Amino acid sequence: ALQQDLVEKRKQGLIPDQLLIVEHPHVITLGRNGRAENLLASPEVLRRAGIAFHQTDRGGDITYHGPGQVVGYPILDLREWRRDVAVYVRSLEQVLIDTLAEFHIQAGRLAGATGVWVEGRKIAAIGVHISRWVTSHGFALNHSTDLSYFQYIVPCGLAKPVTSMAELGCRAGRGEVAA
Repeated sequence: ALQQDLVEKRKQGLIPDQLLIVEHPHVITLGRNGRAENLLASPEVLRRAGIAFHQTDRGGDITYHGPGQVVGYPILDLREWRRDVAVYVRSLEQVLIDTLAEFHIQAGRLAGATGVWVEGRKIAAIGVHISRWVTSHGFALNHSTDLSYFQYIVPCGLAKPVTSMAELGCRAGRGEVAA
């Protein structure tokens, strides 16, 4: 609700660009282009595991959010920068790649797959929504995420493993990474 309120205010020019950094409780979200078969657990199994499920208006398929992730929701007016969705998504990827480099993690892109990758394992997911050139939703960077929660989905619709900064040996605190 906060994100939606800020998006509406940004569309009206009432506020400048914003960046929300959050950490969600256990939740699985399905994007507007997502495929239900990428959810591997029944509602009952999710409930027992303490995982909420929500459909969203963001792009992308299915993903998990939870404790240990750095989730960022940029609310930007692309009319003031560049009206190009692909360039915006690649820019988000580059910000994450550069951030990981600060923590001595060599990350990059994987051909044909949105997000940020380390040795074939996804470390950050990206799913955006753009309305009247104002962005919402954004990215989820696995900092110290319990990766076992990804067992309930086919992350982003890709049968590829996930990783986290902690799994790669990074001991930086979440606050350091979010800054």
